[in-house]
Amino acid sequence: MTEIDIEKENKAIAQEYKELLRISYQTLSPADKKLIRKAFDVAVDAHKEQRRKSGEAYIFHPIAVAKIVASEIGLGATSIAAALLHDVVEDTPITVEDIERLFNPKVAQLVEGLTKISLVQKDLNASMQAENFRKMILTLNDDVRVILIKLADRLHNMQTMDSMAEYKQTKIASETLYIYAPLAHRLGLYNIKTKLEDLGLKYTEPAVYNDIVSRIRETKEEQDAYIKDISDVLKKSLDNEGVDYIIKGRPKSIYSIRRKMRAQNVSFDEVYDKFALRIVYKSDPHEEKFIAWKIYSIVTDHYRPSPSRLRDWISSPKSTGYEALHITVMGPKGRWVEVQVRSERMDEIAEKGYAAHYKYKNGATEESGLDVWLNLLREALENPETNAVDFVEDFKMNLYSKEIFIFTPKGEIKSLPKGATSLDFAFSIHSEIGIKTRGTRVNGRLVPLNYELKSGDQVEVITSANQKPTVNWLEYVTTSRAKNKIKNVLNENTKKIAEEGKELLVRKLKHLKITFNEQVTNELVNFFKLKTSLDLFYRVGIGAIENQQLKDYAAQKGNSFINFFKNKIKRNKDTADEDIHKPVISSNYDMLVFGTEHDKLDYKLSQCCNPIPGDDVFGFVTINEGIKVHKKDCPNAIGMQSNYAYRIMSAKWIDSSQEEFKAIINITGMDVLGLTNQLTRVISNNMSVNIQSISLSTDAGIFHGQIAVIVKNNTILKKMINAIKKIDGVDKVTREYRT
Repeated sequence: MTEIDIEKENKAIAQEYKELLRISYQTLSPADKKLIRKAFDVAVDAHKEQRRKSGEAYIFHPIAVAKIVASEIGLGATSIAAALLHDVVEDTPITVEDIERLFNPKVAQLVEGLTKISLVQKDLNASMQAENFRKMILTLNDDVRVILIKLADRLHNMQTMDSMAEYKQTKIASETLYIYAPLAHRLGLYNIKTKLEDLGLKYTEPAVYNDIVSRIRETKEEQDAYIKDISDVLKKSLDNEGVDYIIKGRPKSIYSIRRKMRAQNVSFDEVYDKFALRIVYKSDPHEEKFIAWKIYSIVTDHYRPSPSRLRDWISSPKSTGYEALHITVMGPKGRWVEVQVRSERMDEIAEKGYAAHYKYKNGATEESGLDVWLNLLREALENPETNAVDFVEDFKMNLYSKEIFIFTPKGEIKSLPKGATSLDFAFSIHSEIGIKTRGTRVNGRLVPLNYELKSGDQVEVITSANQKPTVNWLEYVTTSRAKNKIKNVLNENTKKIAEEGKELLVRKLKHLKITFNEQVTNELVNFFKLKTSLDLFYRVGIGAIENQQLKDYAAQKGNSFINFFKNKIKRNKDTADEDIHKPVISSNYDMLVFGTEHDKLDYKLSQCCNPIPGDDVFGFVTINEGIKVHKKDCPNAIGMQSNYAYRIMSAKWIDSSQEEFKAIINITGMDVLGLTNQLTRVISNNMSVNIQSISLSTDAGIFHGQIAVIVKNNTILKKMINAIKKIDGVDKVTREYRT
């Protein structure tokens, strides 16, 4: 770099620093500014030799992270300093002890927490990434600000990924959608959540992302004009009522449009509430609710509301602390519009989440939803038995789930995730009550333990001192708290039985003249096709492994040399049989190739998404079933790419001319005379498609059809679907993916 370039870069760094102080959400005292300045100087010096992949000075990254922490998350000087220093311990000779000496124990603790997250050793038995997440979440025990700074770090990494290799982009974006976006959502950081989701989509499904972005651009003028029309109508009435407010249009996020298109099987044009506006009003705390409903009244005077789409999170805030009134109304031209009504305080909590939530808490003693959630999380972390991937799956489910509100017999209100059962409710009150649950009453009526609760239900739990959880209970609950408690109780019982089983096994083997040791234990585990020695001892303890089976093992052990040859001969025979029944595959058949070298490997097509030639796919190396091929937009893809990135293989089709594949097409429409004839004619006219099965039914004027067809590739299938869509009366044609 020339001297002019260095001088230019230094000016840009100084400018970024000034901007950082200017945009801070909190008021910075002279001592705060001094702390931030010192952290800035140490970081600049520590990273002076480093550059990012894009070529820019590395220091721009910690400054950008600190800016997100200061303005978007709204944390104070300690966190801003920690954000500036978040990479120095990992990437430079500076230690945590140096930071404690130079600054204070709190800054050092935050930096150490952030370093711990980055330095995770690979666990050979579990997914490295799941273990990484688990350790990251463990830092919540120390200080939730570690996670908040980590979210800012992830957001900036996502914003600057263009110069990375494609496989790295996919891995990082998948992780982001899998855990970081839900985490931002749970901590009430809706702006950051939206940005992470949109950027995640940009790198996991670039074609879809770019298509939606271009369509939003095309319709932007029309959308702005539409929102202005509604705003002008509402402004007149709001001004007459003396409400102090601002109205802003709120574009729907790209990711949420994609999610709706997928969930409802509709095109971009059919997503009905792309239009949204937000009314933010000024108010004294005691008048907030009154003014919100006054605005509701004004909005619904002009536009007819959808009763099923009213969301009142002012009377019952979300456990993230989110408060607002959401009204979906029928706007001009027959389009649905979502109107969000929030006070300035509610708006700040929605934007800043955790930080604003504590700013407005004003020393209140009542536990907030977020505090309750953090306590539940700590409880889950105390369970050392949980496998890392299971833990992350459970944790993730509790991050993103919608909430329902349940009443106790005394009229107290409890928040549970949507889909929770009456047994989940029992565990939410207290784990001891959960363990002793004999039955549950919902709204005075006795219901099964797996009864799914709905908002507004009142639940009474019936307990018994003699009651104990059974394995079936794991099927009756959805919350990780209940699952962990049940597993703990079951594990204690299992261990007790396993200890007795081990003593029994030693005696039985002695009788068979076999000395009990580690090698024999492993042989027995393999012989009975079990996973662990605990499984083996437990089965002996409950009598599931009989004496005859142990005698069979002893006989096999004595004849292991002969068995080796027997198995070898049997295996060769089996293989030969397979070869006889294998269809002859000519060189013209369609092929899937893997990796950069285009290797031709054995694979299976995954049942969950049924890929066919022409689909974008990837290979996933399973433990027992070799390579399984999934579509890139398979519902399970994000989880696999995030948790098991090291088992993902790139894959592509190289010839789509001969091989035949099955696809299931669902058709709905109006029961028009002759529709069935037209349908079968359209399919049979296409020479490249064979109908395997067809099922048609009508119900009160609505036509439903499911057709299984055999096609050679995706192009033929798309052509056929387009032809079906043109038939008079057909409303929707979708390809079915098995979940």
